[in-house]
Amino acid sequence: MGNTTATPMGEPQVTAFGTYDEPWAAAFAPGTSMLFITEKPGTMKFIDTETRRTGTVTGLPHVDYGGQGGLGEIAFLDSQRAATVGSRTIYLSWVEAGDGDTRGAVVGRGTLNCGTEDASCKIEGLETIWRQTPKVTGRGHYSHRIVFSPDERYMFVSSGERQKGTPAQDTSNTLGTIVRLNLDGTAAAGNPLAAQGSPSDQIWSWGHRNILAMDFDAEGRLWEIEHGPAGGDELNLVQKGGNYGWPTRSFGDEYNGTPIPDHTADDGFIKPVIDWTPVIASGNFFIYDGDLFAPWRGQGIIAGLKTQALIRIAFDGDTAREVGRVPMGERIRQVVQGPDGAIWALEDGEGGRLLKLTPG
Repeated sequence: MGNTTATPMGEPQVTAFGTYDEPWAAAFAPGTSMLFITEKPGTMKFIDTETRRTGTVTGLPHVDYGGQGGLGEIAFLDSQRAATVGSRTIYLSWVEAGDGDTRGAVVGRGTLNCGTEDASCKIEGLETIWRQTPKVTGRGHYSHRIVFSPDERYMFVSSGERQKGTPAQDTSNTLGTIVRLNLDGTAAAGNPLAAQGSPSDQIWSWGHRNILAMDFDAEGRLWEIEHGPAGGDELNLVQKGGNYGWPTRSFGDEYNGTPIPDHTADDGFIKPVIDWTPVIASGNFFIYDGDLFAPWRGQGIIAGLKTQALIRIAFDGDTAREVGRVPMGERIRQVVQGPDGAIWALEDGEGGRLLKLTPG
C-alpha cells in the first residue's frame, strides 16, 4: 500500500507506491490504469494504479547494461485504447552490444499480452526494427526516447551522439540526430536527406547532444530537451532539416573548462528556445493536458535529475519560459500523466520510488 506525505497548502500532495530498481521509463497502457515501468538492468514491472496490483513482464530482450545503457523507453499507440490491457502493440528501446567493445541503441516492436487475473504480462514477437548507426565504444548518450506523431503515422526517436561530439555534424550517420520513421522502423518518406540514401534518409534534424525528453504540443509541434555539457541544457523546437549546432556551438563549455563558442545570430544554427546554466539535467518531459492541475494545462512538466524537482515551462507560440519548480528532494528520472490527470514521477537509481502527485 502507498504512504502519503503531507505537503504545505498549495503544493502537490505526494503518495508513494513502492520502489523500483533503476527505473528509466514509464507509460500507461492507453485507456487503462495500468502503468508499465522499465528498469535499466533489463526488467519491466507493472502496477494497476487503481487496485495496486503489481506484476512482472516477460519476453524482454537481452540488454547491454552499464553506464547510461540498458533497457530504456516504453511506448504505446494511443489509438489502441481499451478498458483492459488485453493484447496491444508495445514499442521498447534498449542498448545492444556490437562487435568488439561497441554498442548502440535499438528500437523493438512486439505484442503485449496480459491476463486479467495473474500477476504477469508477456511480450510476444518482439522484433528489432531500428538500430542507431554506427555502434561505437563508450556507454553514454544513447538518448533512445520514442514519441509518435499526433496522427500516429510516424515514430520519432532521439539518437544521442554517444559522447563523441563531431558525429552530430556528420549526416552520414544517425548519431546526434532525431530520426523520423514509419511505425515499422523504416525511413519515412519526405525526410530532408532522403536523396542521400540510408541511413541519412532517416534523419529529421541533427546537431544534437543527448536528448532525453520529447513531446508534441497541442498544435502538433515537436519539442525536445537535451543535456548540454558544463552548462547549456536546451529546450528546442524541432524543425525539419534543422541543425542545432552541437558540438560547434553551445551555451555551455567542456567539462574540463575548454570554452565552446556560444550561439550567435549569424552562425547558421537553430538557437535554443530556453537554455539553462546551471543545468537542469532533464529526465523526460510531457505537456500536461489534464484537468486535475488545471492551472498547469498546456505547460511542459520536466523531470529534473540534478535539480531534484519538477520544472514547469509555459509555451507562447514558438517561445517558452520557465514558470516554476516543485521540489522533490530526489533525482527524478521520469514523469507521466495519469488517466485522471494526476502526475506520476519515478525517482532515479536503486530503490527509486514511484510517486503520485495530486493537488494539495
